[in-house]
Amino acid sequence: MNLRSATRWKGFLSVVVIGLVLLIAAWQDSAQAIKEPDRTTANEALSDQDFQEWLAALRAEARGKGISDATLDAALRDILPVKHVIELDRRQPEFTQTFWTYLRRRVKDDRIIRGRALLAKHRDLLNKIYAEYGIPPRYLIALWGLETDFGDYLGNFRVIDALATLAFDRRRADFFRAELLSALQIIDEGHITPDAMTGSWAGAMGQMQFIPSTFTIHAVDFTGDGYKDIWGSLPDAFSSAANFLSNIGWRTGEIWGREVRLPENFDLTLATMDRKKSLKDWASIGVRRSNGTALPQEDMEGSIVLPQGYKGPAFLVYNNFRTILRWNRSINYAISVGHLSDRIIGLPQIANGRGAEHEPLTRDEIMEIQQLLNHLGFDAGSEDGLAGPRTQTAIRTFQKENSLPPDGYPSPALLKLLRSLLIALF
Repeated sequence: MNLRSATRWKGFLSVVVIGLVLLIAAWQDSAQAIKEPDRTTANEALSDQDFQEWLAALRAEARGKGISDATLDAALRDILPVKHVIELDRRQPEFTQTFWTYLRRRVKDDRIIRGRALLAKHRDLLNKIYAEYGIPPRYLIALWGLETDFGDYLGNFRVIDALATLAFDRRRADFFRAELLSALQIIDEGHITPDAMTGSWAGAMGQMQFIPSTFTIHAVDFTGDGYKDIWGSLPDAFSSAANFLSNIGWRTGEIWGREVRLPENFDLTLATMDRKKSLKDWASIGVRRSNGTALPQEDMEGSIVLPQGYKGPAFLVYNNFRTILRWNRSINYAISVGHLSDRIIGLPQIANGRGAEHEPLTRDEIMEIQQLLNHLGFDAGSEDGLAGPRTQTAIRTFQKENSLPPDGYPSPALLKLLRSLLIALF
């Protein structure tokens, strides 16, 4: 370990300050929890009059956007905030999921088998949609499976109630107010009634879990009956999803990505979504298919991602992977969509990196990694327990300066090292 390589350490005194800062922060968090209510409790203190005044202003805004009084009366009559929606919005998972845990829970054998059966059942419809929008059927089936387990669970919250609750709440009020207005527009256009408009606690709706603003821009009436029914009509649901993917950049004829094998001397700093290379360039530095054969000779660019660090599997992902990320901004989700679509058409399971599985870090442990990195001078960004790009860059920088494989991955081993380093410097 090269402890002298980073001038940012600033001597023994700075380490003492780090320890004091962490202790003080922990004490402040504890004291804050005692003396101040959480945001949920504070919002409960808001009176019914506050909500009714807010609702009156919302009605005026909706009316100004052309939404009819009949729709507003039907959708907003007797509406009140839903406490459980706020609880779900505040709930943070105790543990983050590792890539392998995430994948195993979503790309399951029974889901693969059922996906194949449903692909065969709806083949004619899906081929028609493919001809019009350019989205291969297997991807629509995979998205359907991941979003609602093939329509088994669409969500049982009344969407208007959920969105009104979140729009009245202060945390993300502007976002959910806009979604609520979009939902009211959908009702006003006659696509669905307020009571039938059900979905998730956050307002995602239908077979493919569209939020209202996605519906208003991308939903399709494929059956031609005058209604865009993403709840009960698979033609409308599938075509809407295909239209969405097409509109946000899907390239017909390209796959999402593939598992690859990296050479032993691979520069891990290249493994980031920010770095694109042609397949020819990746091949020139030794990247190969997962079975060891050469990459295809195609005119495509891709990026290497390592969802479980350098010991886990590696993927070369293309433009359509980035399109899936616009549907859901999770690397694990996008790989799961791609891999489930592969398995549905009989492609093999992921071949490498299974030995990298480990116990997940808690959110508090990821926050501790961020705190330690920030106090040591590596800018990990907000100490929120979410290992986003800024935290990953800080981890890479720390790893490089200390002669570690710079994969940017927040692992238990990294946390253990940061803790031991702190103790050693004391």
